[in-house]
Amino acid sequence: MEDDKTPKKKLSKEELDEKAKEVLKERKARAKKKRPEYKKKRVVVPIATAVILIVMGISAAIHATYFQSTDDAFVEGRLISVAPRVSGPVINLLVDDNDEVKAGQLLVEIDPADYEVKLHQTEAKLLEAKAQLNVTEKQIEEGGSNVQQSYEDINSTQSKLDFATKDHKRYSDMYKEGIVSKQDYDNSNTSYTVAQANHKAATERAKAMESALESHKAKAEAVQAEIKRLEAEVEQAKLNLSYTKIYAPQDGMVSARSVEKGNYLQVGQPLMNIVPKHVWVIANFKEIQLTNMKKGQPVSIKIDTYPNKRFKGHVDSIQRATGAKSSLFPPENAVGSYVKIVQRVPVKIVFDEDISKYNIVPGMSVVPKVKIK
Repeated sequence: MEDDKTPKKKLSKEELDEKAKEVLKERKARAKKKRPEYKKKRVVVPIATAVILIVMGISAAIHATYFQSTDDAFVEGRLISVAPRVSGPVINLLVDDNDEVKAGQLLVEIDPADYEVKLHQTEAKLLEAKAQLNVTEKQIEEGGSNVQQSYEDINSTQSKLDFATKDHKRYSDMYKEGIVSKQDYDNSNTSYTVAQANHKAATERAKAMESALESHKAKAEAVQAEIKRLEAEVEQAKLNLSYTKIYAPQDGMVSARSVEKGNYLQVGQPLMNIVPKHVWVIANFKEIQLTNMKKGQPVSIKIDTYPNKRFKGHVDSIQRATGAKSSLFPPENAVGSYVKIVQRVPVKIVFDEDISKYNIVPGMSVVPKVKIK
């Protein structure tokens, strides 16, 4: 039986050389085909890159001509700090973090017991002072009547004294001429002396009555002053009692609450912040960007929280001082070495659309773009 496998024919050296030449020729042909494509890429790629850079440069130049933008901008708003006006323990806490509150809504209640006692004590002192004033006014009324009566007594004794004086003079003259007896003369002298004494006594009583009346009036003035002081204390006590209930100063959301039920509060201690919904943007532009920027120019506002939304707004105002100058410790460049730094000026931008349905809160990052031309 013959074997199906036939031995392979061995190639000669010449055939091998020929085969190698064919393979080398084929590879060179392939390389020649690829070379034009490679050269084409070397030309096209730099040209395309240059065109892109030129377009980007032109776009940037146009943008800088008609728009000014900055990433140093943030949402701003009012943070209203809520603090107690009287001290005491908290007996009721009615809000929590991030609660929506309305103006006048009760937030915190302080124990009012001490302030109620103080009010009652002051009201009692006021009633006592008013009662004392009533007594003093009655004394003034009686004193006025007594003074009036003393004036009448003075007038009566003065009339009697005038009559006694004339009568005494007449009897003295007649006694010298021997017309009347010594007894008649002595009687007239006695009447004159008594009239003088009565008039003097009436005058002294009048002075005493006047002095007593002035004393009562002075006492009444002092009591009236005391009443006014106590009335002021009563009003203050009522205010202090009312201050035990702390209300929301305006609409907003509770933030940074630091009070708990049972805490003992001191006057002026921060309890929480109320953040109103009204917000705006403060953009810190470089001073070189403000050349053509004016109030009222339209602004496109990008907020990082809403990357696909562009909000509409306008320039409300430009601050009349740089941010550095308005800081707590402004730089002093009068001494030492000086390095010029481009300053930034805060620009206030307000929204032109209703943003109540968006969660835009103070502190968010913003990129505004102001159309300056």
